[in-house]
Amino acid sequence: MIEFIGYFSAIFIGVSLGLIGGGGSILTVPVLVYLFSIEPVVATAYSLFVVGLTSSVGAFNYFKQGLVRMKTALVFGIPSIFSVFLTRNYLVPAIPEEVFSAGSFVLTKGIFLMALFAVLMILASYKMIMSKNTASKEAPQNIDVEKKAFNYPMIIIQGLVVGMITGLVGAGGGFIIIPALVFLLGLEMKEAIGTSLTIITLNSFFGFLVSQNQLQTDWVLLLSLSAMSILGIFVGMKLSKRIDGKKLKPLFGWFVLIMGSYILMKELFF
Repeated sequence: MIEFIGYFSAIFIGVSLGLIGGGGSILTVPVLVYLFSIEPVVATAYSLFVVGLTSSVGAFNYFKQGLVRMKTALVFGIPSIFSVFLTRNYLVPAIPEEVFSAGSFVLTKGIFLMALFAVLMILASYKMIMSKNTASKEAPQNIDVEKKAFNYPMIIIQGLVVGMITGLVGAGGGFIIIPALVFLLGLEMKEAIGTSLTIITLNSFFGFLVSQNQLQTDWVLLLSLSAMSILGIFVGMKLSKRIDGKKLKPLFGWFVLIMGSYILMKELFF
């Protein structure tokens, strides 16, 4: 029964990625840890594969419609991939199995990663909830992005941050990428979603490949979850033609906030 809920949740992950271009990937690690009993460090690597494969389907669909800015994806993606490599190869293995202890409380590596993930969920939820108030402030839609000057320092910093998040906790980072593409580079929302999915695909696949020497992969589980998530992204892309994803984003944000708060309380206090 628990695994059935897990597979259903994978569909929901894909729907979110297809409908609002992000957010769904942030649920992948909790689904793997709590519904499939996968150890947190392994779950972050598995999440990279599921998120990468699902995002690639969405990115290809947007690419066919001419809604992916490849130059932007590469400028953002190269420092991000570099950061993923450093994080998965050096930072994650460097975290000790026992991070901190005080009396009977022991902060293990697994608890630390899940608590960090919960904080990330809470920050992401804030961005989603506040998106209703920032929607009217989106960059002007008549900007020619190809002629717009790239703010290289800011893009590189954003790419490095997203890469570290992706490598550390297995989340795609769409909640950071999309605002950066819209506000820093002036992309239209649909172009931002397509380009974001492309960046997430590159980061996630690279992060998973880097992690392969650190784990034994359950390919049956991974491919099954990915298939359900891909089904979800097709549903999400179909719904995006009829439903304004920006209107659903705050509602999804409240859901992520509740989930993140629950995980943080569960890992640290229960």
